[in-house]
Amino acid sequence: MNRRTLRVSELLRQEISLVLQRQIRDPRLRSLISVTKVETSPDLREAKVFVSVMGEPSKKEAALQGLTSATGYLKRAIGDALPLRHVPRLTFALDDSLEKGEEVFRVMNQLAEQQPSPAPGDDGVKPGGADE
Repeated sequence: MNRRTLRVSELLRQEISLVLQRQIRDPRLRSLISVTKVETSPDLREAKVFVSVMGEPSKKEAALQGLTSATGYLKRAIGDALPLRHVPRLTFALDDSLEKGEEVFRVMNQLAEQQPSPAPGDDGVKPGGADE
């Protein structure tokens, strides 16, 4: 990806996030939705928007349907806000990387709780140096 494509992708991510927060009133989009990434084609005609939706699978599917139905409104809002010659065609995909990261942290915390705590004054260093 060249620098322009990356810059346009980031601008699209920011603008779509703002529009979702401030302007969209669809009840299917009431759950916590984060726009995690936007991948734009080299000709800037298409953009794949990755979203993370917290909640159960039925809420995720409903949010994806709501985003798909709001595509026309989102394109118009992007066209008004960004100086682009052509507003890209938007497609939406679920991104579960945030949930996977949360699961990793949960497992790490469980493992940390299961390990015995060191005795006071025991810093894990053996006396006598490295020769032993």
